[in-house]
Amino acid sequence: MVTITLPPELEKVVTERAKQQGTTPELWTLERLTQSLQDESIAESVHEANSEDGSMLDFFEGYIGVLDSSEFVAGGAQMSQDTGRKFAEGMLKKRQEGKL
Repeated sequence: MVTITLPPELEKVVTERAKQQGTTPELWTLERLTQSLQDESIAESVHEANSEDGSMLDFFEGYIGVLDSSEFVAGGAQMSQDTGRKFAEGMLKKRQEGKL
């Protein structure tokens, strides 16, 4: 078990934040410390992935993908063509239907 003594001004901030979130100062501080250590661990993992003759692509392999924009949809048009016009038409239709 570790006991940490906070300076009065920091203790005040921690107490106020905990109260705003409906928890105790101890639980609020524990949550922030845990989150900070997890963020640090993630950052270390990213750094290690970049250091091991790999790239970010290698690190995220299996988690990200690519859409093939050469696929055609009904009507023969490519999905990635005329996107601005298609978006504007969709917004106009929603407005006319009273959904916007």
